[in-house]
Amino acid sequence: MTATILTGAPRRVAITGSGTINPLGSDVASTLASMREGRCGIGPLDIRDVDRLSIQIGGQIHGYDEAAHFDRQQLALYDRFTQYAMLSARQAMAQSGLVIDEALALKSGVILGTAGGGIGTSDENYRAVYEEGKNRVHPFVVPKLMNNAAASHLSMAFNLQGPSFSVATACASSNHAMGLAFQMIRSGMTQVMLTGGSEAMLCFGGIKAWEGLRVMSRDACRPFSANRNGMVQGEGAAVFVFEDYEHAKARGAEILAEVVGFAMTSDAADIVMPSVQGAQRAISGALADAGLAPEDVGYINAHGTGTAANDKSESAAVAQTFGTHAEHLMISSTKSMHGHLIGGTGAVELLACIMALRDGVIAPTIGYEAADPDCPLDVVPNVAREVKVTAVLSNAFAFGGMNAVIALRSV
Repeated sequence: MTATILTGAPRRVAITGSGTINPLGSDVASTLASMREGRCGIGPLDIRDVDRLSIQIGGQIHGYDEAAHFDRQQLALYDRFTQYAMLSARQAMAQSGLVIDEALALKSGVILGTAGGGIGTSDENYRAVYEEGKNRVHPFVVPKLMNNAAASHLSMAFNLQGPSFSVATACASSNHAMGLAFQMIRSGMTQVMLTGGSEAMLCFGGIKAWEGLRVMSRDACRPFSANRNGMVQGEGAAVFVFEDYEHAKARGAEILAEVVGFAMTSDAADIVMPSVQGAQRAISGALADAGLAPEDVGYINAHGTGTAANDKSESAAVAQTFGTHAEHLMISSTKSMHGHLIGGTGAVELLACIMALRDGVIAPTIGYEAADPDCPLDVVPNVAREVKVTAVLSNAFAFGGMNAVIALRSV
């Protein structure tokens, strides 16, 4: 099928389903409850060879039993990042109540973000070949570890025959994926998209590589706090059903929120150091795309990694974009609770944005201990807040200077 972009006014885009598994919960309800409570999902890692790591904490999903969710044939093909995406997608599709008939299948697709893809599978098979001396690996290693594996399996599981692919832009992968899904529906190319992100990098090789960057904390993630000392990795996924707004209304679907804007920019400056200007252009672009004035926005889910450079540059970008309204904005980093899920993080963070719009609950930045003059924002320290907001942003700023910001509005 050749996709056709329809003429006329841009389509509105609704979110009609959500699902997740992450360190805070195995579904959306438990995750949001944890966010409201300010619960920390970061703790000691339980992985092979953890004693050889200098970083021994993370936002790990404990008590997970893959055999309870997938059969042996599926597990031969599903790396942990694919499993997390599939579990999240099942929840999202169930909540949406969508029935994908043959006509709708042609207008439905999948875009997922991931940075590491099947890194756990790579780690296991490198061990087998180099440490254990084996000369053969499983014939499904390549389809199991490839970055598009999760997107491909979701398309097959739900008969989504339109555009399906993965996006890998490090920490901005989920936001890029969701932004592109939004644009496809708005343009008329598709009617339904499963989108979000998934990551499962908490293995020896995954953490050892990140240790080399010297940006990891050994004890806690404290975004925007003066005594912050680095990021903490997490794992998990979140997946959403994005749907043509009129299609959703016509079938009587519950609309969780409306996606109204998206922008992406490149710093074109440095592979690891963030740029205030690049982030500022992405935030301003999302506002313009959504038709929102700065004062319309009540909450921003920050990228907020807990590193000195990122939090300082993000604070400056917000101040430049919002001017005096920055003093009235709430901006929190839920990475303080679930860790940095790298390519999956923006998707889990979008859950906090939806909670802010639907429930009037702003997730806190936990671990905040001391004000930093370089981050003079209301970071909702340590305790959730009940405040009604009608428009929110979700920021993602990645290594490589890749920035992606999404705007949502209540319905």
